[in-house]
Amino acid sequence: MTEAQFRKLALAQEGAIERSHMNHPDFRAGERGKIFATIGPDGTWGMVKLTPEQQAHFVHAAPDAFAPAAGAWGRGGSTIVSFKTAKLASVRIAMEQARKNV
Repeated sequence: MTEAQFRKLALAQEGAIERSHMNHPDFRAGERGKIFATIGPDGTWGMVKLTPEQQAHFVHAAPDAFAPAAGAWGRGGSTIVSFKTAKLASVRIAMEQARKNV
């Protein structure tokens, strides 16, 4: 997967808009514009906001592509997506779930 594909998946979600957070792209939706995904500053990874249960599923199914974010963010479900190893179909499902979570 590429950064461009990740961005396209994020923007395809209902009501999604792209903004910037801490000098890198984020994707927001919902009444309060909550972040459901971001692209990392170096463009090699993204993050999707899953529930801890959803995160466990994706990490178990594809540990080379999905990993919990560091610290409390990761324990709360924030999940790192490695663009180099992630499959488009899996990221699409994770992105849809992340969007629904906000």
